[in-house]
Amino acid sequence: MLNKKRSTLETKIEVSLAENKSVAESKLETGIGFFDHMLTLFSFHSDLYLEVKAKGDLEVDYHHTVEDVGIVLGQLIRELYLNKPSYQRYGFFYLPMDESLARVVLDLSGRPHLSFEAQFSKEKIGLFDVELIEEFFNAVAMNSRMTLHIDLLKSGNAHHEAEAIFKAFARSLKIALTDVEGGIPSSKGVIE
Repeated sequence: MLNKKRSTLETKIEVSLAENKSVAESKLETGIGFFDHMLTLFSFHSDLYLEVKAKGDLEVDYHHTVEDVGIVLGQLIRELYLNKPSYQRYGFFYLPMDESLARVVLDLSGRPHLSFEAQFSKEKIGLFDVELIEEFFNAVAMNSRMTLHIDLLKSGNAHHEAEAIFKAFARSLKIALTDVEGGIPSSKGVIE
């Protein structure tokens, strides 16, 4: 089990991550119901155990909490793949959620990049600003040092759009983390 804490004047974040979800049922306490729901879906579809305890300045807005959870989760994803003797490295997945369709392609390369192409049908899902979804994935990509391409190909219901993205990301990551033989998956012999 990997654990990391981050404490700033805006947030206090504790995240635990384990490759085998059968460790226990994930526990998510961010204070943001919709975000907890998305993280639950991520945990289920990635087969990663995830525990998040976050206290943030929610009276300001959700931005700091969502971004800082992404920072810490990204750091733990990086630690997870760098500690593996070998892994698939690349992952991609198309995922439909009723009328919505998302595609996520990623590379656990040590080279951080986010390409995020999503036009959501609404600006908010309940009280949650959909622009925070891109902020979350930017924090994950930069701190895990992964190349991450997220495309919302078909839209309709904003909740379904977000759900398709989180599930497709989870499935792509699960593929990329799959154990394979042959050592470090780079012709350079190293991923930094």
